[in-house]
Parts: sequence; C-alpha cells; structure tokens
Amino acid sequence: MGEVVNLRLARKARARDEAQAKATANRARFGRSKAERRAEEMDTARRDRTLDGAARSGGPVADDVP
Repeated sequence: MGEVVNLRLARKARARDEAQAKATANRARFGRSKAERRAEEMDTARRDRTLDGAARSGGPVADDVP
C-alpha cells in the first residue's frame, strides 16, 4: 500500500514553493538599489550622448547607395 498524503498540506507546500520561486525571480529582476539604478541611467545617458556626438551627418548612407 502507498503512503498516505494529506492533500491540504501538499497544496500548501506547493503554494509555498511557487511563492518562493516567484520571490526569487522578482529579487533578480527588481533587486537593485536606487543608487545602482541611477548609476545605470547615468551611464546609459553618457553613452547615448557620446554616440550622438560621434554620429556623422550628411553624406550617403549605406542604404541610399545603389
């Protein structure tokens, strides 16, 4: 004969495991401090300014040349 399983406890255990997995994913996704987010924003803005400043204006674009 098989082992007797309390379904209520099994459901609660499964719910705890799912909540733990979701919490882990959220920590990885949103777990940065305000300073880290701000530093990343500033780095992205600096990189965009650098690329925009180095962009060549005028002249043919590779898509325009036959």
